[in-house]
Parts: sequence; structure tokens; C-alpha cells
Amino acid sequence: MAGNNHSHFQHLYFVLTGIPGLEQKYYWMAFPLGATYVIALLGNAVITSTIKSELSLHIPMYYFLSMLALADMGLALCTMPSVLGIFWFNYRSIAFDACLVQMYFIHTFSAIESGVLVAMAFDRVVAIWNPLRYGTILTSGVVCRTGAVILTRAVCVVFPVPFLIKRLPFYRSNLLSHSFCLHQDVMRLACASTRVNSLYGLVAVIFTKGCDSLSILFSYVFILRTVMAIAAGQGRLKALNTCVSHICAVLIFYVPLIGVSVTHRFGKHLSPLTHALMANAYLLVPPVLNPIVYAVKTKEIRRKLIEMFVQTKITAGG
Repeated sequence: MAGNNHSHFQHLYFVLTGIPGLEQKYYWMAFPLGATYVIALLGNAVITSTIKSELSLHIPMYYFLSMLALADMGLALCTMPSVLGIFWFNYRSIAFDACLVQMYFIHTFSAIESGVLVAMAFDRVVAIWNPLRYGTILTSGVVCRTGAVILTRAVCVVFPVPFLIKRLPFYRSNLLSHSFCLHQDVMRLACASTRVNSLYGLVAVIFTKGCDSLSILFSYVFILRTVMAIAAGQGRLKALNTCVSHICAVLIFYVPLIGVSVTHRFGKHLSPLTHALMANAYLLVPPVLNPIVYAVKTKEIRRKLIEMFVQTKITAGG
């Protein structure tokens, strides 16, 4: 009877965890974290506004970059309320349903970013393999349809996840390991079999991140074969140089992702601090570093950032 009484019980809220062992330093960490979110949101907003206003950037490569920037802004906005709530106000509670909503959007924007990186890899393949037909292959219609497919796939694949969590009973611990809600973290607190959740989560990851990473890998194998066929050494360097920003974006996204996946599945013996740092890196590093990488490689974006910085100094001085 006890098990039956608990079969549909759920906590009203979960308790979030900041960075274990550093609770006394939250006051000093609050402002750097706030600055990190400002950099992430402002940097990606500058990218999208620059691409919109600069006619020279109205090409497929930068359309995909604007999609990446929007996905990064979405990731930052998903985690910002709960993270800053902990470090600024020591507010650690999140309602059960709010946790599910946050979980859904975090995983959705992550899947969108992964899909956009694949589209950017295909863009580089076309640009290097057949530059003369670049504009006719990657038309505005193709770019829009690609964006729609990426969005639809992410929304549909992640959609069942909150409902699979909702059906589980929770009547023991309600303490999460991170400052936000992730599927693996919430699932481990369930007081029933999570085999369906684990299986669906694995299928979803394989269908999105797994297939995407293989597609990017095959794209670069093809790019390298194409580049090696170029006779002039200067031409090879020029072709490869156009891929540097994308390679950096891929590493910035997939290295923390692989790290947090490995620690969740095989790192149960690791300290809570390691889990917290890996999860925060997974969601904070891409939105912060991607604008910096593309600002360094794109003079129009770099100029826009410099203009904003100068304007800010003038305003502050005046």
C-alpha cells in the first residue's frame, strides 16, 4: 500500500545546488557570473544585429552564424534566472513544473546549436568544394528550410522528455546537483524504474548529437581531401582558414558536452564540485566564447564591438 500511495507523488519543488564547497564565496562569484551572462547576451546580440545591418554579410555562412548566436542566447537565458538566483539572492528552490520547462528549453536549444553546427559544416563543404556554385546551391530558400528542419527536429525530439519525467514518482530526495535542471540530474532522483527515460534519452542523444558529430567529422574529411587536391600551398591555407572559426565553435560546444555526458554516466565517484563545474562549462562556455571567436575572425563584427565599447566609454565619461 505504501508503494501504491507514493506511485503518483511528486515534489512541489526541487532544490538547486550552486558550486559545492564554495558557498562562502558566492558573494564574490555573483558579479563575475553576472558579467559572464552580460557578455554572452550582448556578444550574441551584436552578432545578430551586425549580420542584419551589414549587406556584405547577407550570405549563407553568416545566416547560419546568426542562428548559432540565437541558440546561444536561448541557452544563456534558460539558465540565467536560476543561476543568478542562487548566487545573488541565495534562492535555491524551483517549482517542479518550472524545472521541467527549463529542462525542455535547455535541451532544445542545445539540440538546435548542434544542428546549426552541422549546417555550418555543410556550408564550408560547398564553399570549398564548388565555390562558383555556392550561391546557387545555398539559396535563401535552402537556408530557411534548413533552419526550419533544425528547429523542428529539436522541438520534436525533446518534446517527450518532460512528460517522461512527469510520470515518475518523487518522494525521497529533491536535491539536484546543478544550478539548473538537466534530464539526467532530475531522472536520478526518481523513485521508480527510469529505463524508459534512459533509453529514450540515449536514442535522442544519438539522433541529435551523435549523428551531428559524425556528420561534422565526415564533412571535414571531405574538406581535407578537397583541400589536399589544391595545387598551390597558399590556396590550401586560404581554404582552411575559412574553417577555423567553425572548428573552434565545434570544439567549444562538443568538448564540454562530452565531458558532462561522461561524468554523468561514468563519474559517479567524482566529487560534486567536478560535476557542477562540468555542467556549468557545458552551458556557459559556448554562449560566451562563440561571439569572441567570430569577432576575431570577422572584421564587421569586430568593428561593431569596438564602436559599442567606445560609445560606452564616452557615455560613462560624459
